[in-house]
Amino acid sequence: MRRILMIAAGALLLPTLALSQATTPAAAAGNESTKQIRSFDTSAMDKTVDPCTDFYQFSCGGWRKANPIPADRGAYSRFAELDDNNHFVLRDILDQISANDPKRDAIDTKVGDYYASCIDEPAINKKGLAPLKPELDKVAAIRSKAELPKYLAGAHLLGVRSLFSFGSEPDAKNAKMTIAGTDQGGLGLPDRDYYLRTDPKSGSIREAYVAHVANIFKLAGDTEAVAAAKAKTVMRIETALAKVSLDNVTRRDPQKTYHKMTVKELQALSPDFSWEQYFAASGAPTFDALDVSVPDFVKGLNQEVSTESLADLKTYLEWHVLHLSAAFLPQTFVDENFSFYGKQLTGAKQLRPRWRRCVNFTDGDLGEALGQSYVKRNFPPEAKQHMLDMIHQLEASLGEDIQGLPWMTETTKKQALVKLKAIAEKIGYPDKWRDYSSLTIVRGDMLGNSLRANEFESKRQLAKIGQPVDRSEWGMTPPTVNAYYNPYENNINFPAGILQPPFFDAKGDDATNFGGIVAVIGHEATHGFDDQGRQFDADGNLRDWWTPEDGKAFDERAQCEVDEYNGFVAVDDVHVNGKLTLGENTADNGGLRVAYMALQKAIKNDQVKSDKMIDGFTPEQRFFVGWAQVWCENVRPESSRSMALTNEHSPGQYRVKGVVSNMPEFQKAFQCKADAKMVSPKACRVW
Repeated sequence: MRRILMIAAGALLLPTLALSQATTPAAAAGNESTKQIRSFDTSAMDKTVDPCTDFYQFSCGGWRKANPIPADRGAYSRFAELDDNNHFVLRDILDQISANDPKRDAIDTKVGDYYASCIDEPAINKKGLAPLKPELDKVAAIRSKAELPKYLAGAHLLGVRSLFSFGSEPDAKNAKMTIAGTDQGGLGLPDRDYYLRTDPKSGSIREAYVAHVANIFKLAGDTEAVAAAKAKTVMRIETALAKVSLDNVTRRDPQKTYHKMTVKELQALSPDFSWEQYFAASGAPTFDALDVSVPDFVKGLNQEVSTESLADLKTYLEWHVLHLSAAFLPQTFVDENFSFYGKQLTGAKQLRPRWRRCVNFTDGDLGEALGQSYVKRNFPPEAKQHMLDMIHQLEASLGEDIQGLPWMTETTKKQALVKLKAIAEKIGYPDKWRDYSSLTIVRGDMLGNSLRANEFESKRQLAKIGQPVDRSEWGMTPPTVNAYYNPYENNINFPAGILQPPFFDAKGDDATNFGGIVAVIGHEATHGFDDQGRQFDADGNLRDWWTPEDGKAFDERAQCEVDEYNGFVAVDDVHVNGKLTLGENTADNGGLRVAYMALQKAIKNDQVKSDKMIDGFTPEQRFFVGWAQVWCENVRPESSRSMALTNEHSPGQYRVKGVVSNMPEFQKAFQCKADAKMVSPKACRVW
């Protein structure tokens, strides 16, 4: 549901493609040995480049040269580098607990058996398509359109993404309570624009997608002619759904995706689909009202249900069952799935090792069970307190920044400070671990385990409807190399996985830590005041707490960033989308500026020695290098194109260049001339 999307929008980094792990086994791969990762790594630099000319190349040139993109991925970054190392920790845990030992406790048995089932490729190949037959038979058994609501309710519980989505979410106007919600969905390509863009590259991707769908149908037993016809049907139906879907830029405005209405009002939007039957079959608690995120999509959905033949609708439903399951089927399905979602969309050349895919699947389905062992090994209790101390330093500086804003009135400043004070912090891992006791894991049944895990999570989410929001719950697992801000709960979240070099080194240079993890803290805290987050109040409610003049002043400054980032080229003829990336760009710019304020306070308080030079660099210079080296990356053109169309984050080089060029503090630290490339003649600043 949209709650998860909103959390992702406040994340530090999104995956290469916004696709489920089940459909993109090649989304992230790794080298086959651990790396020694350092903060402020002079070997990662290219000192032949003037920092005032290209600070990204100056900071990352050595790293980029030494870290070519592995064949099994579309990009490689410092995030991936750390994630690779985390994979080895998780693999060691899983190798130990996957042995069929009756002495294992209940948690280790469940997690170990899941991983053992995933890693057993010969057994999966031997079973063929048989494990999926019950789900395909359910599609075949549909005799009339009147049976669609009941079928879809069951399929959605298993994670099949047909036609639309349904689940629970915080009520945006009463964020302490959870309500039901339905949203657009039903597409096999990463975003609706893939179906609608008219440029030649988009056309070739659509052709490749149709060929991929046909190939999957052929693997499932259809003749070439039947498979080709089915693929065209799928593309036609998905294109129709894409046309009535809201674009990803518009979806960034929470006011545009909140439409609370009664079930009767929803039914009036789509008279040919029985929502009451669907809700009853889903097992959701009874409710009178729900959030219909995109009413026009519901109208378009009704049009598809009423005009498409039952046979064609069943073809579409069959595809999405196969689509969901391809990564857990025999190798022929896995390879075909990778040929499109890996090679075509990311440029990856080969499939990632199976053990790495299985680590990701296990983390995705049993993350808080696996995370308990990970935390014991990788995140000592003292690290949590250290993070809290840095968060409080950052928040103090953000408060000073708000108080000193020349464009904001005192009325709005008071409200902003109330919201800042109310931000809660979650560090490392949950205070209470998730209970997986009702989830059945069967050793040797990989597909069944995945589907049951999906059903477990779907039912867990639906059970929240009508209940108070549990603000202690996490949206990321402990080993995740990421962080996020949740606007509905007004909290910032830092999993244990990211609290390591290059982001944070407890034994390393403090100035570099300010440019790394403290800037990350600033990034997430600033999300509470970006173009999305600013629309939510201190309690997480969607409420306009700004004076009209302050709202106008904010929009003017935000437009400066939109225009600036629109000018950056992602790849070939594709530019960065300044509106899509506005929230993340605002968080990058504001987060680093506030982190710099915190550094200056630490220097003033003698926590950081102002005269301490390391490898010839001042604390301020190390601060900026620390920020830049977090974003070192190499990206294939295919991935660059996909990310520019779907990812709310700018490419790494612009997360460096765009930010430092807006900061006079950078110009001073590196003594750049006024006409240097890294000095913007029209510096943008919101926070």
